[in-house]
Amino acid sequence: MASLCRKLCKPFISNVEVGQDRSTPVDEIKRLSLITAIKTPYLPDGRFDLQAYDSLIHKQIQNGVEGVIVGGTTGEGQLMSWDEHIMLIGHTVNCFGDAIKVIGNTGSNSTGEAIHATEQGFAVGMHAALHINPYYGKTSLEGLVLHFKSVLCMGPTIIYNVPGRTGQDIPPVVIHGLADSPNFAGVKECVGNDRVKDYTETGMAVWSGNDDQCHDARWDYGAKGVISVTSNLIPGLMHDLMFNGRDETLNKKLLPLIDWLFCEPNPIGLNTALAQLGVIRPIFRLPYAPLPLDKRIEFCNIVKDIGREYFVGDKDVEVLDNDDFVVLGRY
Repeated sequence: MASLCRKLCKPFISNVEVGQDRSTPVDEIKRLSLITAIKTPYLPDGRFDLQAYDSLIHKQIQNGVEGVIVGGTTGEGQLMSWDEHIMLIGHTVNCFGDAIKVIGNTGSNSTGEAIHATEQGFAVGMHAALHINPYYGKTSLEGLVLHFKSVLCMGPTIIYNVPGRTGQDIPPVVIHGLADSPNFAGVKECVGNDRVKDYTETGMAVWSGNDDQCHDARWDYGAKGVISVTSNLIPGLMHDLMFNGRDETLNKKLLPLIDWLFCEPNPIGLNTALAQLGVIRPIFRLPYAPLPLDKRIEFCNIVKDIGREYFVGDKDVEVLDNDDFVVLGRY
């Protein structure tokens, strides 16, 4: 298998070497503690609302967020064409790449597609790639290793383990087998804090993929930080949670919001919340649809409990009517 991995990687090593002067040292990615899985807003015709997107990222930077995942699950990369995907990565780099690390989700269940997208992502300047394991079709442990080694050659890479979405866990034996790659930045781990501890005890950089567990992951289990959905809404408070030491009071205060965000599969709650804050237009690409009225009312109450001043945007939070939302089947 080792010889096969070398054959898979060989064509890409030379590509990386050509652009070596522009590459991001993997240690810069390993040092990040707060990364936002950024939302992608839409215009009425379904195209990206780049004005709203830029404003949202600007708020992240203002509040100390160190990196963004572009086109991840939260950003609905699964609903984008690859042209849209790479364009958004390039746009983010061009506008904000000097102020924040841009990590492009270029993973795919097709290795060939993941290779091609990752080449394009690094070509437009992303600082690192996020890679999920092949989903739906799944593969063997050997296939997982070969898949990841095919893309690790290109630049700094975070491996993303979320078996609730992929249907297949990436076990520690695979991660430990990849950790000696010079481009291996670490793991976004959603299985739980015992798994986080398994990795951090070996010195590996790990980001919690579960906002409700990230405080304990950071301060009790050695995680570097979190790749967060909630920080789209309250970046300053999430920064405090990751940088100001153990704070059980703040963590407890934020848990009702986090639980609300994930009452339905992400990003349904986040999309609904940002629309009610007036930060994005209330436009959904199917198959996502807004939360029902009772949940929309509940969100407004949560905002009042935490304090509107901690949330992004400058409009009063409001309960939107069903007719306020636009749900697009074609875009």
